[in-house]
Order: sequence, then C-alpha cells, then structure tokens
Amino acid sequence: MVDRGRPRGFDRDAALACAMHLFWERGYEATSLANLTAAMGINSPSLYAAFGSKEALFREAVELYVATEAAGNQVALAAAATARQAIEAVLRRAVERIARHGEPTGCLIMLGGVNRSPENAAVGDYVAEQRRAAAQAIRDRLARGVAAGDVGPRTDIDALASFYASVLKGMSLSARDGARRDELHRIVDCAMAAWDGMAGGSRQGS
Repeated sequence: MVDRGRPRGFDRDAALACAMHLFWERGYEATSLANLTAAMGINSPSLYAAFGSKEALFREAVELYVATEAAGNQVALAAAATARQAIEAVLRRAVERIARHGEPTGCLIMLGGVNRSPENAAVGDYVAEQRRAAAQAIRDRLARGVAAGDVGPRTDIDALASFYASVLKGMSLSARDGARRDELHRIVDCAMAAWDGMAGGSRQGS
C-alpha cells in the first residue's frame, strides 16, 4: 500500500541520496524544504511521510554519508600496518573525497551543521558528535600504535588525535574555499612531516 502523500514509484533510497548531496553542498541551515523537495522529486507531504521531518532527514543523510563516502576511513585505520600509515591513509583519502570533481567540496560531517540557529542546536550537536567519533577513531588507532610499539610510549595521543582531526577539519574548509587536490596533498605532507616530533620520536612506522 502506498503511504498517503507518497507518489507511486517513490524510491526512498534515491531520494535520500539526493538529500545527502544537497545537505553536503549547502549545509543544513541553507537547505530549505523547497530545495529538498525539488531535488528529491517529491512534494512536502511525501517528504514528511517518508522521513518525518527535515531534521530526521538530515540525520539519515549523515548516516548515509558515514556509511558510503566516509566508510573507507575505518577500513584504512584497521588495515594499515602502523598507526602512521593509517593516519596518512585517512588524510590522503579525505583529500580525494573532499576535492573530487563532480561532487560537493568539503565534508558533510565537518561543514554540514557548522552554521546553526538556536532552534537547530540539536542538529549542530548531532554533527559535533559525529566529528568527536571520528577523532576518537583516530585516537583508538594511535593507542593501538602505542601497544604495538610504532608510536612512542610517552606520546600524548589525545593531543595527537586532536591535531590530525583538526587537519581534517581545516582541509575540508580549504576544499570548500577552492583548494585543489595538489594543495591539499601538500598539507598532508606537512602534517605527516610533524609525526616524528609528536609521536615520541618513533620511526618504526615511517
């Protein structure tokens, strides 16, 4: 049975993907319901019937982004032989994602909920939780590196994780400002050149 207000042939997954790209390009605040319904090819009753609200749609769009666009980060963190290789792989992969031709620049998680009005504070908090989770994943990989011996035992892994998470945030904004991939890769070069001084002088992962 077709839900009330939902058109025949409605493809929820395709509509969600359209919404994800629009939120990725414009951010939550700058994306209106009119923008969403036009991009998704549905009317407002259909949107509410399928997703409940704009905020609920945004949360699903972020979940889709994490499961698709950002999914490789967890793979890179788990698969690399050393912490250094894992962090560099995440940064290099981010460059290819945030400055890819034909896709919105920047990162939905980093930029999608930065500008927020007081009534949309919950949206900003949700995206901030996603950013903290990404930073925690980096910290966890650094902790594995300490245990394995390729990160120095006296390394401040909290500060190191925050540093590389901040590099990701900065590159996302630079990409949105028009930075090319070669420019962003040079930023990664600089970030990784700082590794030895910050990771307790260990060189096993280089």
